[in-house]
Amino acid sequence: MEEMLIIAGFGGQGVQLIGKMLVEAGMEEGKEVSFLPSYGAEMRGGTSNCNVIISDEPVCSPIVNEATCVMALNRPSLDKFEGAVIPGKTLLINSSLVDRKAERTDIEAIYVPANDIANELGNSKVANMVMLGAYIEVAHAVTVDTVMDNLKLMFGERKAHLLPINRQAIERGMECVREHRK
Repeated sequence: MEEMLIIAGFGGQGVQLIGKMLVEAGMEEGKEVSFLPSYGAEMRGGTSNCNVIISDEPVCSPIVNEATCVMALNRPSLDKFEGAVIPGKTLLINSSLVDRKAERTDIEAIYVPANDIANELGNSKVANMVMLGAYIEVAHAVTVDTVMDNLKLMFGERKAHLLPINRQAIERGMECVREHRK
């Protein structure tokens, strides 16, 4: 198993957090991992993307040019990275913010209304967790339980009250993929 993921959006969407959470979960599960962040000097509102590799074998390079999955959280990210998806693999699109469909027909495009779901749950900040859940369901590279255990450690006691809504967001993202694949 080798998952090569590009996560892209703008600063403040939690792009880097998704990548870090996947890498942490992969390490916890004994997998080989790599994380390569990239973001503009503007930070919030600027461009942000990262390359994540989760594998059963040692990772030779952290750079992902051909992805098993691209997660596009905004339109510029879709425009830039749609071509990086390996034919037959998956493109996850945040349909709440992206106003076009995938142009390629040789990949699986899954539309996840991440921001709409987050707003339904009552916290717009969990849109990234919706997308994370969609990826977990697509790739099965890490488990939800490992992600939640790491989130619990990251939040600590002070933010433990946020765990349930984050779990709900992840589960809703997973449901989007299951609905798409019915």
